Amino acid sequence: MKTIRYCCRNERLGSKTVYKGLKHEYPEVKQKKKDCLGHCKQCHKQCIARVGKGNLICAETPDELYAQLKKLIDESRQKEFVPV
Repeated sequence: MKTIRYCCRNERLGSKTVYKGLKHEYPEVKQKKKDCLGHCKQCHKQCIARVGKGNLICAETPDELYAQLKKLIDESRQKEFVPV
C-alpha cells in the first residue's frame, strides 16, 4: 500500500478522524499529514486524502472517506497475498 497523505487544513472537515481511525485499525499503513496537498479547491469543500503521488480520494463525509480508503487498503492486501 502506498502512503496516504492528508492536508492539515482539511482536518476541520473530518480528515483527522479518518487518520486516527485508520492508524488504529491498520497500524502498518504509512500515513502522513502535510501542510498542503495542493488541491485547495477540493480541500475546502470535501474530505480528501491522497494515495501515492496522484490518486486523490474525495468524499462528502469523513465516514465515506474512511470507507473508500479502507476498501483500497483491503484490495491492496488481497493483491499482496494472492495464492499461487
